[in-house]
Amino acid sequence: MTQACATTPSPLELWGGIECTVNRTRDGYRDQTILSGHHNRIGDLDLFAGLGLRALRYPVLWERTQATPGATPDWSWADARLARLRDLGIRPIVGLVHHGSGPHHTNLLDPGFANGLGQFAGLVAERFDWVEDWTPVNEPLTTARFSALYGHWYPHERSEHAFWRALINQIDATRAAMRAIRRVNPAARLIQTEDLGRTHASASVAAQAAHDNLRRWASWDLLCGHVDRHHPLWATFARLGLCDRVCRIADDPCPPDIIGLNHYLTSDRFLDHRITRYPAHLHGGNDKLVFADTEAVRVLDAVPGGLAGAIREVWERYAIPIAITEVHNGSTRDEQLRWAAEAWDAAAVARDDGIDVRAVTAWSLLGSYGWNTLLTGGDTYEPGVFDLSSGTPRPTALAALWRALPRGEPRHPVTAEPGWWRRANRLLYGASTVEAPCVPVTGRPLLIVGEPDDCALVADACARRALQHVIRTSGTASDDAHPSWAVFAIKPAPGAPYFTIDHGPVPTGLASHLPSPQSVDAALDLLIDGAAGTWRFEAHGLVPAPSRAMVA
Repeated sequence: MTQACATTPSPLELWGGIECTVNRTRDGYRDQTILSGHHNRIGDLDLFAGLGLRALRYPVLWERTQATPGATPDWSWADARLARLRDLGIRPIVGLVHHGSGPHHTNLLDPGFANGLGQFAGLVAERFDWVEDWTPVNEPLTTARFSALYGHWYPHERSEHAFWRALINQIDATRAAMRAIRRVNPAARLIQTEDLGRTHASASVAAQAAHDNLRRWASWDLLCGHVDRHHPLWATFARLGLCDRVCRIADDPCPPDIIGLNHYLTSDRFLDHRITRYPAHLHGGNDKLVFADTEAVRVLDAVPGGLAGAIREVWERYAIPIAITEVHNGSTRDEQLRWAAEAWDAAAVARDDGIDVRAVTAWSLLGSYGWNTLLTGGDTYEPGVFDLSSGTPRPTALAALWRALPRGEPRHPVTAEPGWWRRANRLLYGASTVEAPCVPVTGRPLLIVGEPDDCALVADACARRALQHVIRTSGTASDDAHPSWAVFAIKPAPGAPYFTIDHGPVPTGLASHLPSPQSVDAALDLLIDGAAGTWRFEAHGLVPAPSRAMVA
């Protein structure tokens, strides 16, 4: 009798992705690929390959490739880049619409949107018949909310009916796209992304939270054909006259091959009718009640389920393989590192518990522009795995961490401390203010060298960011009991092999020339990235001293 051998599961893969949104507002289109300069830098792909990526979420967007209906698509950009990815051994996960509404002749409420995307998808599949992984429409529920319920993006509608029509149009577009793609490549896989969080609420807003917690599943429920007359959303579709369309989807479903789970620290929400506890920019409501809407992690005493909870909920609902398709935290470098490490660990723990998690995605490889205003105004830059502040991609400490995680290699020392979302001082509303605790030195700290008064601002920043640190007065002996991972010297030391900051002359009475918390944070980020050089503080922030250039 032959004994069957146990199948060894494939290793957890590292994927990557660039922020590639092309969204439309009243002011026109905003293209992240142009804003980042990636449009003109094919060499970025080689940088991405150096991270050890197995797959890359990559755009061949409808708006960029075939802006005019019936026109011959411009393949020049996509041809060169997908060919390079193939040469590098990186699987592309091709996206066709990313938080967009299509070219100028269509939109999310256009009855022809689905057929139009289906036709474009067929052309892309014929051009790149070797591509197996596809995300025709990124985060359809999120896009429908921002475009047709909240009015932030084109077509700037604000109604329940418009929202559900926009969502159904995107689901139909996904189905049409995958039918066209599979006519060319029957093995093509649908990797369907969506942002998933859980809504908590005070008792008076419990009904809204229950609705939000049902609505969050709508993209995947529709694609899987789960929405029929027995589904809790059926009454909503009946009231809005959308049952016929929903039935057609249920009769011809297109379930994802892999569920692309996106979860951010802002994804779990808390709704509170006690609006006086919150600043005005958090106030909102529905047609019956006014309430505040904020991050649950800022309010709840017990830390919300977060990413680990979302993974488990998805698996229990669908039992479909999962990939975490966006991991990004817009924060200081240490917090970015902690969030990336926590995401990887959450995926590994889920796999150990029998959940089929296939990959974790280093998102926003080149950073992003304007997301602080939901892409509605301004292009404020937020660094990612690579920092484009200088105009040239510079690897941050995230690059080293993402390379290390799949290999089980040592992580940056700052990841030993919990992220802000797990510290007591995360609570901002409905709780007494908790000061940032003093972090006891148990591992390798940051060594701050300088006079006590000069070190105070840096030490305060370290305490706020939970960075273990020790202070040594200039000229004293080194502390062998606490070998440091880096040195932050407040006054320049010629030829020193560590990061140095020189205050520079401070004119009498000009306090603005003193170092600011923002400039100290910038310095600490660079130090964590492994930068070296001599620096000084000036009125407008941190700049390289002319005596020595920064070495990345």
